[in-house]
Amino acid sequence: MKRRHLTTALAVLTGATVLFFGLNFLLNPDGAPAGFGITPWPEGNADGYFAVKGVRDIAVAATVFLLLMIGQRRTLGWVVLIDAIIPLGDALTVLTHGGTYTTALSIHVSAAALVVLTAVMLLTERGQRPQLAVPSKTTDRRREKYIDRVNK
Repeated sequence: MKRRHLTTALAVLTGATVLFFGLNFLLNPDGAPAGFGITPWPEGNADGYFAVKGVRDIAVAATVFLLLMIGQRRTLGWVVLIDAIIPLGDALTVLTHGGTYTTALSIHVSAAALVVLTAVMLLTERGQRPQLAVPSKTTDRRREKYIDRVNK
């Protein structure tokens, strides 16, 4: 497997995972929070947090998939690197709000490490060399017509 294929697979995994979490928090607000690592979870009006988290995760996933789709791999690398702040912030939140070190490290810090690895691989990829366009006679004629029209 080529490095570029592995990097693409990791980027897709990053996007798919965060998309899954976002959809899970939106569609399964009673079950999704159990694996996050903080108890007790918000109740009543405070459970609107789940919708906020779900929408945030879906937006992050959409950004990853868009940049992959349009071939902006270097930009994707920078975005994924910045997105590593999210699981690190989640780990800090777990640690400062009654969660366990085990949860913070095994879930959130390991996710951040994978996200950083993906970013580094994207940022260090060597792109294909651009093909030089060879001007054709048609291109030359169009250029000449444009210059004539501008000079009139």
